[in-house]
Amino acid sequence: MEYRQLGASGLKVPALSFGAGTFGGQGPLFGAWGNTDAQEARRLVDICLDAGISMFDTADVYSAGASEEVLGQAIKGRRDAVLLSTKTSLPMGDGPQDAGSSRSRLIRATEDALRRLGTDHVDLFQMHAFDAGTPVDEVLSALDQLVRAGKIRYVGVSNFSGWQLMKSLATAERHGYPRYVAHQVYYSLVGRDYEWELLPLGLDQGVGAMVWSPLGWGRLTGKLRRGGPLPEGSRLHRTADFGPPVDDDHLFRVIDALEGIAEETGRTVPQVAINWLLRRPTVSSVIIGARDEVQLLQNIGAVGWELAPEQVARLDAASAKVAPYPYFPYERQEGFARLNPSPLNPSPLTPSPPNPSPLNPARLARR
Repeated sequence: MEYRQLGASGLKVPALSFGAGTFGGQGPLFGAWGNTDAQEARRLVDICLDAGISMFDTADVYSAGASEEVLGQAIKGRRDAVLLSTKTSLPMGDGPQDAGSSRSRLIRATEDALRRLGTDHVDLFQMHAFDAGTPVDEVLSALDQLVRAGKIRYVGVSNFSGWQLMKSLATAERHGYPRYVAHQVYYSLVGRDYEWELLPLGLDQGVGAMVWSPLGWGRLTGKLRRGGPLPEGSRLHRTADFGPPVDDDHLFRVIDALEGIAEETGRTVPQVAINWLLRRPTVSSVIIGARDEVQLLQNIGAVGWELAPEQVARLDAASAKVAPYPYFPYERQEGFARLNPSPLNPSPLTPSPPNPSPLNPARLARR
């Protein structure tokens, strides 16, 4: 397993991480999309560790805390062998202190996560959403307090916009608070919006991407066929409305390209889709999930080999979309990118360079 630095931090993380969202199986549909118990989870953790996947990601909102509890049981006795990542900010109840990123909520959420995970510290603690009702200074000062207390090691965010992340980084810089080193983002061959603003920001500021839903909310599993019905047992029957929308024509153009390359390489469609992501700038780790051992082992097969440059170019072309304002082609930033190519001003409509470093451009930029 390849290990990469998480953004501009000193923390090394595996190129693949494991998402424990399927652990627990409690609460509403969005918070619980699996029912893996502690025994099954321990077996999945065994497989991950054997493959070099040592980072496990969860959140308090997943199964109303049960995901953290099951993960804690699954890693019991081997805490030093794993990195734990969790998130807070989304609602955990109906009370006034049950959502958001206020000082009181962050301190309580951290204590709750430590108790459920059965540990004395979390390696990466992330804001699951931007809380517009709490001053950024309050959020970061609370995280600074928790870092100084040794309860969390590194801090990150998830699903922030560019201005929200940049404002937070500027505030941290101004006051000497811990900087966000990770941004957990939606990014896939059928969802490349991350590239227009957040990718250049990550390069410039040393923020590593931890990718969630690399298979486009279950659309790139290799089971969808042009003109065919949703496969039996697919989560898309129940959860499609929760995930990012994808136009059918665009989706099947990408699937056609993936199937062709999968046949050429002897790999599966999901393996090709994940391998493409691992080449992208700023990507520190791709979070994979699995309901069973077979699915997990298949996803692990996305590493240890490389797509040919020509194959990457075909996937780039099949998945490219016209950028929204102010990034649309030949205008504004996109035009400048074509005139003045730079790792800090990439053009998502052009093929990615072979084996781009997710860290070095950011380190160079900050120095």
